[in-house]
Amino acid sequence: MEKIDPEISLLFQCPSPKGITEAQVQAELSPLYDRRPLLGDQLQIEATWAERCKQNPWLFDGDKFRLHSVKLDETALTFLLGLTSYKDFVGTNLADGAARLQQRGWEDFGDRHAYLAQPLGVGAMLHTADDKFVFLKRSLLVGEAPEKVDIPGGHPEPQVVKGSTSLEGPICHQDLPGNLVVQELFSSVLREIQDEVNLPSPTLSSPVLLGIARNETSAGRCSVEFYVRCSLMSEEVRHYYAIGGPEAQESTSIIFVNREDVLTMEQNGELWKELCPSAKGAVRLYSVVMGKCQ
Repeated sequence: MEKIDPEISLLFQCPSPKGITEAQVQAELSPLYDRRPLLGDQLQIEATWAERCKQNPWLFDGDKFRLHSVKLDETALTFLLGLTSYKDFVGTNLADGAARLQQRGWEDFGDRHAYLAQPLGVGAMLHTADDKFVFLKRSLLVGEAPEKVDIPGGHPEPQVVKGSTSLEGPICHQDLPGNLVVQELFSSVLREIQDEVNLPSPTLSSPVLLGIARNETSAGRCSVEFYVRCSLMSEEVRHYYAIGGPEAQESTSIIFVNREDVLTMEQNGELWKELCPSAKGAVRLYSVVMGKCQ
């Protein structure tokens, strides 16, 4: 019997074993896809944020894309996106009252995530030339899942799309053209690989989208999982990682796992127990979308 991990679920799985390319993706930005506000909830968000910042002074707020839903037709996969912030994520998805917000969202709108920030993340199943996948042991400096094993990843950034800094005031939906948002969605995962693993851009293939996984330990927060091929052997990747990139502080070590072991990790691997939920979602998506065809 297949084991079911309660920490993850799949929102969307690519129907093609080749994945979905950037040219096959669209984005629609609208305030209709923002988090629904609840009376008085901003005070709770501020209090939760202040407490988390005391525990982890490295946390910082910032604009994020909010995933409302996706729709697939014969020509494209379309992301329906609003805007949110990391502070709202901490104060809703990660708050002690997240389950209550989910229940209230279902009662009020038939949507368990209506009152949650739901910032969209990205992650990469990074495949080396000698048929290994790259995992990272997270450090104590990260805001989520410290000392767990993860894949390279992070967030697409609205500020990158707008070409702005935090000093220029709030970002509006109309500032973010859909084609540039899609470009940022795909380029952000390459940027995270470069920043966290320190790999040169020419060694990385264009990402293909495998699907979208939900982290059920953070109230269903979504992450788009990609497959990226690297032209380097694993020992070359280890060499670049040891030199260190801009986000080297986010991890303490690099781990390489043979492809065949990745495909059986959920059923048989001890490493599965050490993975953070986003990495589990990526491994599952790779296994069900591409695993049998490579």
